[in-house]
Amino acid sequence: MNRLFGSGSKAPKPTLNSAISNIDGGIAKLDVQIARINTELRELTGKMNRMPPSGKAFAKKRARDLLTQRRKYEQQREQQQQQVWNMEQAQMMQDNLKGVMATVDAMKTTSKELKKQYGKVDIDKIERLQDEMADLMDVGNEIQESLSRAYDLPDDVDEEELDAELEMLGAEMEMEAQQSIGAGEVPDFLKDEVPDFVDEPVEQGKVQEAAR
Repeated sequence: MNRLFGSGSKAPKPTLNSAISNIDGGIAKLDVQIARINTELRELTGKMNRMPPSGKAFAKKRARDLLTQRRKYEQQREQQQQQVWNMEQAQMMQDNLKGVMATVDAMKTTSKELKKQYGKVDIDKIERLQDEMADLMDVGNEIQESLSRAYDLPDDVDEEELDAELEMLGAEMEMEAQQSIGAGEVPDFLKDEVPDFVDEPVEQGKVQEAAR
């Protein structure tokens, strides 16, 4: 059967890149032909100015033929350039589509992972934990307030009584000081007045006179 109908071609299918490369090769060949015609036209134009009238007619006909060929090559070149442009746009769209598909696949994978992770989270349990934490914070605040409470004096304390008590304490301290002087002891406020360099003890009578 393969001998009669032939076997299927195993050649790789053409791609946009290969098609663009082929057309670019054709454009390069057209550029060579156009450059050759331009060179011949310049040479022919230069010779026409020095030709006799009989030879100038033949040169003019040749120049017209060259111009006609150049126009055809330029038209082909423009058409092939447009084809390349179209294929480049198609290739750009294809590349963009590949990027979009890759992004979509990544989003699908991420979505599956998020669903899997969120499925393990118990919202009710989190809410209960939040409530417990709030209650503990309230208890802690109450404890802090209780520990920082000031022990104020009773409201029924009379300031005049306090002043009177202070006066009594002052009188008692003054009386104790006088009794100490009468008993022959040096009062505390005079002990610092005795110089350290005095070798002889101070007589008690002089101390009493100094105190007076």
